[in-house]
Amino acid sequence: MTVLARLLDRLAPREGVLLLFLPVLVGAATGYAAVLFIRLIAAIHNLGYGVLAPLAADLGRGWFIVVPVLGALLGGPVIAWFAAEAKGHGVPEVMQALIQRGGRIRPRVAVAKILASALCIGTGGSAGREGPIVQVGSTLGSAMGQWLKLSDERIKNLVACGAAAGIAATFNAPLAGIIFSLEVLLCELQVAVFGNVVIAAVASSIVSRIFLGARPAFHVPTYTLHAPGEIVLYTLLGLFAALAGIFFIRLLDTLENIFDRLPLHLALRPAVGAFCLGMVAWFYPHILSFMSVFPEDSRLGMPLLANVPHIYGSGFDFIDQVLQGRAPFLLLFALVFLKPLATALTLGSGNSGGVFAPSLFTGAMLGGAYGHFLKL
Repeated sequence: MTVLARLLDRLAPREGVLLLFLPVLVGAATGYAAVLFIRLIAAIHNLGYGVLAPLAADLGRGWFIVVPVLGALLGGPVIAWFAAEAKGHGVPEVMQALIQRGGRIRPRVAVAKILASALCIGTGGSAGREGPIVQVGSTLGSAMGQWLKLSDERIKNLVACGAAAGIAATFNAPLAGIIFSLEVLLCELQVAVFGNVVIAAVASSIVSRIFLGARPAFHVPTYTLHAPGEIVLYTLLGLFAALAGIFFIRLLDTLENIFDRLPLHLALRPAVGAFCLGMVAWFYPHILSFMSVFPEDSRLGMPLLANVPHIYGSGFDFIDQVLQGRAPFLLLFALVFLKPLATALTLGSGNSGGVFAPSLFTGAMLGGAYGHFLKL
């Protein structure tokens, strides 16, 4: 029995008090984990493309191939030999634990997910941090429930709290975390669960704001509907977005099946995907130049840290630029197809990361291209 469990046995708090205290603990722990995760990604990115890049100046843009492969060679063994559950998106693994194992997740998954995902995203893997931090938060909630020997229902409750806390911390959006946890993971609204999820999301958001600030994820310009007919245009955009989503899902499934059939050890497959991603990044500026996309910023220049391809990482910084209308049509149109390809190569090969950020990026590029096309 753990020290915390013995302490609770000695104090014998009422169940209601305990169920109010645990979500706060899970939320705060997830908030700290999210801060660590985000800062680790930034540190790895700056190390790979800033500190170490001058040492390989002769490679030029070839460094965009080397760094993701190195990240995959380090992250692949973490997944293959330490916690196989850390592979992939994160959310499906949490849902599987809720449905099949009463919410029980091995504690080591949190460590493996943070390391593998930070290595993947920080070195340029096309993936998001939302799925991983959801899995990390869920793992922390599950671990706490298991240490205290709670029932399956209580453990599931804490898993939902951790998931909500993860979204709240990484997006600085407690309400989004609450809705995600209740709708996606639990698929129902329970009054008892709702209160705990809210507490965890708020606790996580407070920790995140203390260390990361209260800035919104994106700076969305003010928009006013000028004519009722614009609603039809948005309806069409929604249909196009659905088609883009279907393309994304099928491409990811196809590449997952292809990589699963490769006669390679699980620890090495992510490196193959990272190499393919690097080759796409190598040809990326030439594609843009061929399309006559702002040649003055063809992503060919140095330093590498300021010229990382748009398809690398989560792409949130570039989404902000698109929201401000600072990207041309052909670039946006190309990224609608290149970002899903980059993500499918990254995650389909077994690297660790989320799909929400790449999906958001693809939708933003589609919306921007659509707006340019209509001259809005």
